Amino acid sequence: MRITHILNRNFQRKRADWVSPDVKWTDNIDDVLSSDADIVVELIGGLEPAGQWIRRALESGKSVVTANKQVVARHASELIRLANQHGQHIAFGASVAGGVPVIAGLQEGLAGDELVELCGILNGTCNYILTRIENGVAFDEALREAQKLGFAEANPAEDVDGLDARAKLTILARTGLRVAANHSDISARSISMLAPIDFEYAKLLDCTIRQISRAEKAGEKLLASVEPMLVQSSSPLASVEGPQNLVMSTGKFGGETVFAGHGAGGNATAVAVVSDLISILRSRQTAGLALYEDGITELPVSADFTTRHYLRFVVRDEPGIIASLAQILCRAGINIDSVFQKPGFPKSQLPFVITLEPCSAAVVRESLKQIAKLEFLVEPCVDLPILD
Repeated sequence: MRITHILNRNFQRKRADWVSPDVKWTDNIDDVLSSDADIVVELIGGLEPAGQWIRRALESGKSVVTANKQVVARHASELIRLANQHGQHIAFGASVAGGVPVIAGLQEGLAGDELVELCGILNGTCNYILTRIENGVAFDEALREAQKLGFAEANPAEDVDGLDARAKLTILARTGLRVAANHSDISARSISMLAPIDFEYAKLLDCTIRQISRAEKAGEKLLASVEPMLVQSSSPLASVEGPQNLVMSTGKFGGETVFAGHGAGGNATAVAVVSDLISILRSRQTAGLALYEDGITELPVSADFTTRHYLRFVVRDEPGIIASLAQILCRAGINIDSVFQKPGFPKSQLPFVITLEPCSAAVVRESLKQIAKLEFLVEPCVDLPILD
């Protein structure tokens, strides 16, 4: 393999000494697409013009390596079909979990199994922020730290609101579970409502809090969500920190498999990109095709998991609070498991926690709509599923 072209904005000031003088620098995509290059590597990000350029590259008889999770999450079926029609390959190992070979592992390493469930931590920015909150730092301050260190963008919504992880989960569901899901149908919830007190209460339950992406085949539907959850301290998910990612797959025959490593950063992403390049080179040598659409099914998506729940309330203390909450939960058929209240807080802003026995997420949400009308609430309830 050798580099033939480098396409970049303002390339005149970006030239590097290590690049061969034979390499053509350009800011015109047509120079690349009309060349004799065999493979195009797309790393510009964003939906457009990246999506259009990927399509044009495949149509012009070039394979594509991309790290673009948003394009792949939305258009994987179209791009894979286009690659196959033109006898080319599209590889996107860098789009999920950076240097962790989870795409290749699910696609090839576990090809002999029937995967039924995926669960993992797919966003290093959220991981960093949650780790700092766990150490007593408020969310806003933790976010500013992440931005200063380059983990979070100036507009951090893609990360903290779960949109980045949702795109990655869409790709994993297709690759691992063989289910085509519309990324916008997958529920994504922000981590911004979390506070250090939530980690204190989680610790009492022998848990910590992580942003969890999960997808599970459940009959004729796909259960899927991205949201902060309590995870047991003994779980591999609890020990994931900073830019690390972890994905756990559960197979019908092979049981649980764990993929873990650095999911963010230039070096980790570069490893995935070069690995995809080598994979395409080897596939060309054996005349193989990288991906097939055979066996992909479309299922409706729901976030209605049945789990235990953690509910953290902040109230203005008065008699009958627990009774009022219990009455609403009882009418919905929800059983209370435990009640926690740490001392030392003012009665005007008193935090306490109720944990629930396993119940439907939809039923909990409906109950919380009624609870939100109670006058003693100082701020909205924080509802976190508990991953057992």
